[in-house]
Amino acid sequence: MSLKVKIASGRASIALAERIAKAYNQELVNVEVCVYSDGEFQPAFCDNLRGSDVFIIQSTFPPAENLLELLYLIDAARRASAHKIIAVIPYFGVARQDRKDKPRVPIGAKLVANLLTVAGADRIITMDLHADQIQGFFDVPVDNIYASRLFLPYLKSRVLDNLCLASPDTGGTRRAATYAKYLGADLAIGFKQRPRPNEVGTLQIIGDVKDKNVFIVDDIIDTAGTICKASNAIKSLGAKSVRAMCVHPVLSGNAYENIEASALEELITTDTIPLKRTSSKITVLSTDKLFAKVINGVVSSSSISSLFDYDHFMELDDITF
Repeated sequence: MSLKVKIASGRASIALAERIAKAYNQELVNVEVCVYSDGEFQPAFCDNLRGSDVFIIQSTFPPAENLLELLYLIDAARRASAHKIIAVIPYFGVARQDRKDKPRVPIGAKLVANLLTVAGADRIITMDLHADQIQGFFDVPVDNIYASRLFLPYLKSRVLDNLCLASPDTGGTRRAATYAKYLGADLAIGFKQRPRPNEVGTLQIIGDVKDKNVFIVDDIIDTAGTICKASNAIKSLGAKSVRAMCVHPVLSGNAYENIEASALEELITTDTIPLKRTSSKITVLSTDKLFAKVINGVVSSSSISSLFDYDHFMELDDITF
């Protein structure tokens, strides 16, 4: 690979970044972080970045210092005369704050987009934004890639008959419908009422799930309240089995306990956020090769959309630019 390409990482995504760099056949740039006694920190690149295309990998899940560290790294790369700075954000935090849905609240996703641009990011690579329109918050190019590139081959490998794809709420209907169309499966939709954040009130299932192998599709699982309530409801309606897929495993609060106690047989997710603990019900698919292919596409100015040509599906290892 070109010596003008440098891959670096913040502390929050170091394990994933190492796998991405390995898939790209390159070593990670060494970053040292000086932490002061009061908690203030300052990262520093240990390699020469002058004239290089620098890919900085960091998910921005809480705490907020993960985002701050990413901004510091972008600013440091800019001041080190990097040619281009590409922020690779596997999980774009605060994406659920994409609109002003009540008085006197911020639009957090727009604010973060502004911060990344002002810091010096020339391009953003991310995965499954909570809302596609967040791409419009940026004044620089955004490559929003999809974990379906990983999930669909996995689903097909399960060789389950009588498939049904389900969305846990009406907001995710299009996502579930896309999977259902590709797999030739039925579709079910959950209708929920949420009295307050992270709390699900009533949930009803629309669609026939009896005697079917159901996969619930979502982008983010936080407390797992919705997904577990949906899985229990689907199972009570006579489903043969219930599994779930989510891109970003936030899994806060009692999420792990909720999953273990639910009707879910399996939760398939990715490594955009590192798991806090293991679970026999959770299967993790790595995004490393997919991000490496996208980085290669950016460097070579090749089409990235070809990675998602589901009519001519190829293994990631077989795709070259």
